[in-house]
Amino acid sequence: MSTTFLHTADWQLGKPYARVGDIAKRTLLQNERFVAVERLGVLARQENASFIVVAGDLFDSPTASKPVVSRACAVIGAIGLPVYVIPGNHDHGGADSIWDTEFFQRERQSLAPNLHLLLKPEPVELEDAVLFPCPLLRRHESADTTQWLRHFELNDSSYGTKPRIVLAHGSVTQFGSAPEDDEDSSSVNLIDLNRLPGAFDYLALGDWHGTKEATPKAWYSGTPELDRFVKGTEHRPGNVLMVKAARGENPEVRILKTAKIGWHELDFRFTSDTDLSEFETQLRELLGTRAGEDVLQLQLAGSLGIEACTRLENILESTDSRLLRLKLNNSTRVTPTPEELENLTLRASDPLISRVAARLAELAHNSGPQSNTAQVALRELYASTLSR
Repeated sequence: MSTTFLHTADWQLGKPYARVGDIAKRTLLQNERFVAVERLGVLARQENASFIVVAGDLFDSPTASKPVVSRACAVIGAIGLPVYVIPGNHDHGGADSIWDTEFFQRERQSLAPNLHLLLKPEPVELEDAVLFPCPLLRRHESADTTQWLRHFELNDSSYGTKPRIVLAHGSVTQFGSAPEDDEDSSSVNLIDLNRLPGAFDYLALGDWHGTKEATPKAWYSGTPELDRFVKGTEHRPGNVLMVKAARGENPEVRILKTAKIGWHELDFRFTSDTDLSEFETQLRELLGTRAGEDVLQLQLAGSLGIEACTRLENILESTDSRLLRLKLNNSTRVTPTPEELENLTLRASDPLISRVAARLAELAHNSGPQSNTAQVALRELYASTLSR
C-alpha cells in the first residue's frame, strides 16, 4: 500500500514582522502567509494528495489573536482535505496554549472540521497510512520527542502494509534555527535520528525553515513563504513537499515551490559616478517593475560625487517605496569630483564659501567622527551654490 500526501511546516501565521516599520507593508507580509496556505491547498488537490501534514508551528505564537485563529481555520477549511497538525516550539501544546482555548475549538469546529490536532504521542491510523505524532508540549523540550517510538512496535502487524509516517518538530543536527527567527538553544528540541526505529517510512520534520533532506526518509519541508533573508546556498525556503510513501520503501519526494515574496540581497561598491547606471541596472534585474512583492537587503560602499550622491538618494527613495522592506547599510562616501570641488573652493566672488568648502572637503576625506557630518554639509553647500 502507498499513499500520497503533502508535507509542510512552519506557517507561523500571525508573524508580526516587527522589523518592518510601515504598517501597510507589514500587513501585506502577514497576509501573504495565509495566501501561501491557499496555494499549497491548491497544489495538494491538483496532485491528488490524500491528506496534509503540518509538522509544527502552524501559528507564530501559542497566544495567537482571534482574527488570526479565525482566518487560519477558514483557509484550512477551504482546502477540503484532511489536515493533521502537531504543535511546534512557537505554538507548543502546553497549558494555556492556543489549542486549549474555547475560541479555537469553536472556530475549528465551525470553519475547519478537516483540521485534526495531534496533541498526544500515540498512533493515528488513517485509511491509507499510520501517523506517529511527536508534539512539542513545551517551547523548550530537553527530551527527544521521538523517544516514545523507541519502545513502540512500528512493525505491528495490525497496521498491515500501511506506511508509517512520523511527525516531529526540532533539530536533527546542530544547525538549529537562524538567530533572526529563534533564540532557542541548540541543546533543546533535538531529534536523534540514530535512535529512531528503522521501521518508519517517512519522517516529516519542521523547525528548519529551508527545504532539507536529513536522510532519504527524513525531510524538512521548510516554510511555504519566506520570512527572512536566505542563509547560504543550502537554505531553500518557500516550498512544500509532495510525498509518495510505501511500506518498506524509500519515499518519493518532490519539491514544489509555493513562495511569492522575493527576498533579495545585493552588495555594490561605487568606484566612480558612472557606476550609478550599473547599480540601477542590477536593481532592475532584481526587482523589475514590481511593487509590494519584494524585500531587499542592500549593502552599499565606495564613493560618489555630490550630484551622484543626490541621484543615489532619489533611487533609494523610489526603491524603498516599492519594497516591502529595505534593509539598508549605506557606507557610500561623498567625494566631490574635481569639477564640483573647483566650483566650491575656487569662488573668487565668495571667498568665505571657498574657505568653508575647503575645510569641509578636508574633514570629509578623513575617517574621523566629523566625516559624515562634513559630507552632508558639503552636499548642502553645493546645492545652495547651484540655487544662486
